[in-house]
Amino acid sequence: MTATDTPPATVEAAAGRARGRRPRRGALLLAGLTAGLLLAALFAAGRGQVAIAPAEVLGSVLHRLGLDVGPRPAAAHGESALWLVRFPRVALAAVVGAALGCSGAVMQGVFGNPLAEPGVIGVSAGAALGAALAIVTGVTVLGGWTVPAAAFAGGLVTTWLVYALARSGGRTEVVTLVLTGVAVNAVAGAAIGLLMFVADESGVQAIAFWNLGSLAQANWSAVGLAAPCLAVGLVAALADARRLDLLALGEPAARHLGVDVERLRVRMIVVTALLGAAAVAFTGIISFIGLVVPHLVRMVAGPGHRLLLPASALGGAIVVIAADLAARTLVDYQELPLGVLSAVVGGPAFFWLLRRTRDRAGGWA
Repeated sequence: MTATDTPPATVEAAAGRARGRRPRRGALLLAGLTAGLLLAALFAAGRGQVAIAPAEVLGSVLHRLGLDVGPRPAAAHGESALWLVRFPRVALAAVVGAALGCSGAVMQGVFGNPLAEPGVIGVSAGAALGAALAIVTGVTVLGGWTVPAAAFAGGLVTTWLVYALARSGGRTEVVTLVLTGVAVNAVAGAAIGLLMFVADESGVQAIAFWNLGSLAQANWSAVGLAAPCLAVGLVAALADARRLDLLALGEPAARHLGVDVERLRVRMIVVTALLGAAAVAFTGIISFIGLVVPHLVRMVAGPGHRLLLPASALGGAIVVIAADLAARTLVDYQELPLGVLSAVVGGPAFFWLLRRTRDRAGGWA
């Protein structure tokens, strides 16, 4: 029997089975990433100058939840080390990684450009510039929210500037977008350097923190400020997941299917600025997470944004937790800059992705 002789009922049944496998595969991927995130958090929280076994870390959490299950930390000051230093650090690493992973997937989807990510189009450098301006000027209009708000405004302005400068004749060309991002990044870097030149010693140290990237100043207050930004950004991105899928068909096809492309891009730019600012506001510039993680997740999850967005968020959280663990444990009594470490690892990983795509598909147009 040939394919044309296949009964329609058999074809529909095969298609139904295929549609049924996709949700199961997505659920398994999200469950696996969630389990990996919890394991990474347990292991990372137990590593440091005061070694705490994962079972004791879990026991400490359960006891705080009112469940008398599992052992408490046996090491002296272990409980304090967990709840005052390591848990807020691990939690902030998860929030920052999730924000970077999700924002990278959003940018790549909205621009149809695999090179787009918050760092490439200037949102990270712009957020750092906004934060540097707040630090140098000493403005405290919004109290503890002043620096994050300045970072958000800087990220939003620079992202919109890149988008506006790269757009011509109703279209945004890939090469123009990337080169505009490079130029805006250079200008933002120069402005940050100028601010460091005029700042006092404490200001220079604070700005240097932004450029190198670090989770050393993590605390529960930072987690409490960054986590709502991640939640809002992730929900907003998921609400437009189907439109991002349609945009992947090309702008004319998306418009024909009822997508207002320009409004979608504006919404996603705001979402990316929110997520990027939430990450940069408390940790400084951590590069390549938003670029590499969505690519790696897409190899498994496929191009559908309903799965790609949360999977990229979970993947980014795992990667940043692991990177921060390496940054603070590779060298005894020293802490490597997280942004430098992510660039050292992420650069070669991105080069491998370039080579892989070129070999399989002839490169990115």
